[in-house]
Amino acid sequence: MEKNDNRQPGSWSQNVIIADADYIDQVAFNLIVNFERMLGRRIPPADLARWAECVALDGGLRATNDGEGQQTQVVLIHEKKSTQMHNFLPTHYDSELHEQAFRGPLGEFVVNAYPVEDVTTKDDFLLDVLSTMLAVEEVKRIMVVSNVERQGMFDRLRHSLRDAPEGKTVTVFAMQPLPGGAFRQEILGYSLLQALGIRAEEIG
Repeated sequence: MEKNDNRQPGSWSQNVIIADADYIDQVAFNLIVNFERMLGRRIPPADLARWAECVALDGGLRATNDGEGQQTQVVLIHEKKSTQMHNFLPTHYDSELHEQAFRGPLGEFVVNAYPVEDVTTKDDFLLDVLSTMLAVEEVKRIMVVSNVERQGMFDRLRHSLRDAPEGKTVTVFAMQPLPGGAFRQEILGYSLLQALGIRAEEIG
């Protein structure tokens, strides 16, 4: 990744990934432990850039003209006490992830990491960011990864998306299918397996 110097404060991409970074880090850890035992080999940390691209693909983004002109913003929300992800590379929020960018076939991905301040909770913060993205006209595609396993979070998320404006494509990622909801759903594990370098034929 490289330093992003072109982002204008307060502006947003057409495509936004909002993720509970502590949650995806924990899920990645669980997959690493399980698949190292199953496959009998070491599983390296997940490639964050690869994961973001897979989430974008699952969210409906497609390459056009080598990604020219397309931009996706990745919003990583983490507990204030957490300074890094332990099962992803790059790892450190401040020095390696915040205000960094990378480019691939799907265009440019701009990564920002935000700690949760003491005045709120991580779930509240994530839902506030989601509400903001739903209200921003230029945002057309939103991909959400939250810990819906936490009691009450899925109901709150579903309520937030109940009246999503027309013209926005919202995809919610979870480890298993969720009941109901006015949004697309995808399985989070698929993108994480790709990012961990676990091939389909190994588990097929």
